[in-house]
Amino acid sequence: MKFSLTLILTCLIVFISSCSISPRQDFVKPDINLKIETSNKNKEIIIQSLLRDENIFSIDFNDEDSYFLEDNILTSNLKYFCKSLIEEEREVLEEKIFKNKKEVSKKVIVIYSKNYMDIASMLRNKYPEEEYFMIKSGDFDSQIKEILNVNLSTKNYNDLAKFDKDIDISHTPRIRNDIASIYYITNYDIGKTIVPIFRSYALYIKTFSSSEIFHDANDIKKLVDFENTYIPITNKMIENIKKKQDPLIKNEIENTLIRDFLIIEKIYQNNLFRENLLPDSGNIKVKRNGCINRSLNLWKVSTATFTN
Repeated sequence: MKFSLTLILTCLIVFISSCSISPRQDFVKPDINLKIETSNKNKEIIIQSLLRDENIFSIDFNDEDSYFLEDNILTSNLKYFCKSLIEEEREVLEEKIFKNKKEVSKKVIVIYSKNYMDIASMLRNKYPEEEYFMIKSGDFDSQIKEILNVNLSTKNYNDLAKFDKDIDISHTPRIRNDIASIYYITNYDIGKTIVPIFRSYALYIKTFSSSEIFHDANDIKKLVDFENTYIPITNKMIENIKKKQDPLIKNEIENTLIRDFLIIEKIYQNNLFRENLLPDSGNIKVKRNGCINRSLNLWKVSTATFTN
């Protein structure tokens, strides 16, 4: 008879949470001792990570004074880190797109969906000189043509063609020439549709997004829809996603964040700072004093990444 991993882990979690270990002469000191309050989903990830890395560990999920690990770890400040992953991603993008904009006479085009109105509103208040468009479900192509002024280019061509219908005029729709970059703030369902359309009209304009745009994809090969888009994420996280076993990319990112927390906890408990270890979600070595800033780099989505 076969049992599911979830069932096995659930039983293990219940056992670990409820039992107490009596002192024994042959007791081996654990690599890591944990007292955590969190959701069942996160408990499973924690147990999986500890077992996979073959750690000797003790863990208690019932202590009232334990560390509280929020269910949504993508937007929560994990222990030892200065900010959440998503917050750091957005800050990296803001620095690159708005604060360090090289072509000051041109506009940043912010494309956002309804669920991200608060983020777009915050940016609008800070950078009112840029342009903001909420994309709506429906005829995406028409909305994008209007944003890029493709319709105006087509209208000019049609007006010119009316003067002499016997002349064959070659025409490639032109977009507005005042765009510095495009910033997508949307989820996967909308992003996978609009990004290829924008790219078909604005191939040479730099585009940016947080990793949220592909969280709900179930295969890294589906990121081909975001070819050449700049995402703040580490190379190690991309490698983890390529090897993922979970249904969604989002799940593997969550796994990576929890593994980072466990590794750093082990470093602190065993004074392993001389090992100069990097968290998978960041590029800064773990140091004894101060919180960790991930110092994310921008990764340019490339088809070669998915095939190699």
